[in-house]
Amino acid sequence: MPITGLTLKHITAFQQLQLAFSPGLNVFIGANGAGKTHLLKIVYAACDITKTKRSFAEKLVRVFMPSGDRLGRLVRRQNKSLRGEIVIEREGCTLQLSFSNHTRDPAAAQLTGAAAWQAQPIESVYIPVKEMLANAPGFRSLYAQREIHLEEVYADVLDRAYRPVLRGPIDRERKQILRVLQQMIEGSVIIENEAFFLRNRHGNLEFSLLAEGMRKLALIWLLVQNGTLLQGSVLCWDEPEANLNPRLFKPLIEILLLLQRNGVQIFLATHDYLILKEIDLQRSASDQILFHSLYRDGDQIACASTPDYAAIHPNAIADTFADVYDREIKRSLASLHP
Repeated sequence: MPITGLTLKHITAFQQLQLAFSPGLNVFIGANGAGKTHLLKIVYAACDITKTKRSFAEKLVRVFMPSGDRLGRLVRRQNKSLRGEIVIEREGCTLQLSFSNHTRDPAAAQLTGAAAWQAQPIESVYIPVKEMLANAPGFRSLYAQREIHLEEVYADVLDRAYRPVLRGPIDRERKQILRVLQQMIEGSVIIENEAFFLRNRHGNLEFSLLAEGMRKLALIWLLVQNGTLLQGSVLCWDEPEANLNPRLFKPLIEILLLLQRNGVQIFLATHDYLILKEIDLQRSASDQILFHSLYRDGDQIACASTPDYAAIHPNAIADTFADVYDREIKRSLASLHP
């Protein structure tokens, strides 16, 4: 069952926020510091504990890494005692976490709905901005044995990437997605001694020699091939455009829309105009897409959600693109009339 809604009160940058989600593709836009990554991490943490059965509060600490592992530091900063609350929902099930800015130990937080929430596992993956596959050999054992100040999403994504292939034949939809991805990365991915290689007609190419953007596409290939991204799963992807050549945006969005059509719920944060426009140009009438525009309203973060690209407001990405275009036209006209 997909994630249907999220309510935050006094959490990180948010004073009060209530969101309804699409079961398909959710696209978050907004200026730096608007909280896009925070929303993705909260959704991912709630999904991940349905598989690991860990505490929601503990998982939040591991993915946010507040100073001293103090949960209370996730409460919105004010010079007074304050209580933060997270409520996340899916059909017939609600998970609620409450804690104050003085809470240190995650075990001291008040949690309700955990048993019902964890009774139905959700397969999920979080892809951070920084690519990890090139740094994979030895990382998981190091992370497990040492206190490394690095968000747990980096270790988690490697765990997903290392999974072996599912038993049985690959269905037609997965074959289609894998075929498009193999054309994009010009090969397939193999794993030898914890190291990832791109196998193509020239042999095996180490991921450390592969462009970072191509490694991200290779990661998606792995997650589709090994069955992590199947119907009912959740994908959280922070800035998929990072280090990716714009010519690959079109097939990338094709992949994301195919995943959405095959029952994968996607939460995506972007700063890129071309990513937004590719979604708008490639979407079909049956695609379930919501654009969530985060913006500052006085001293708090608000959100306007719409299924219509043309109705996104405010749209900081499109406004910036339009400003650049206007300045270019102005310069061109000035050169004609010196």
